[in-house]
Amino acid sequence: MSMTRTLAMAAALLVLALPATGGAQTAAPAARAGGDAVSFGADGGEYTATGIALRGRAEVVQGQNRLRADSINGAITGGDLTRVEASGNVYFVTPNQTIRGDSAVYTFANDEVVVTGDVILTQGQNVLTGGRLVYNTRTEAARMEGGAGSTGGRIRGVFYPDSGGN
Repeated sequence: MSMTRTLAMAAALLVLALPATGGAQTAAPAARAGGDAVSFGADGGEYTATGIALRGRAEVVQGQNRLRADSINGAITGGDLTRVEASGNVYFVTPNQTIRGDSAVYTFANDEVVVTGDVILTQGQNVLTGGRLVYNTRTEAARMEGGAGSTGGRIRGVFYPDSGGN
């Protein structure tokens, strides 16, 4: 398996699929990004014409992708949620991948999620770690960079062969 394919597979782990665990669930204002509506929920928060601030089991969901964190702040422009910043116990989950880090920024206009701080990307048994991961939700392309955290400035990965012989 090539490193490019392996990194792409690892990047796919970013799509959010964590189950919702209580908290207030509120629909976002006519927000559309990547063709799917965006919804959000949290234990508490504020909503204004220009942004949202979510606290406690905060989550933003678009299609099958879910961003969860201790807190999420979002910018609203022209009635659409355009960007969210998450901090504290961040998880970005897709149907195939899970990405964990200390903070994340999701920009809907370019379908890009940047996760930083001891990043762990998993897809099945495969694991990729580093300090910063840039993931495109549309193309599922990912780029992992080293960081000063537990990886000592290097990226590391463990990949298992496909049991189907591919």
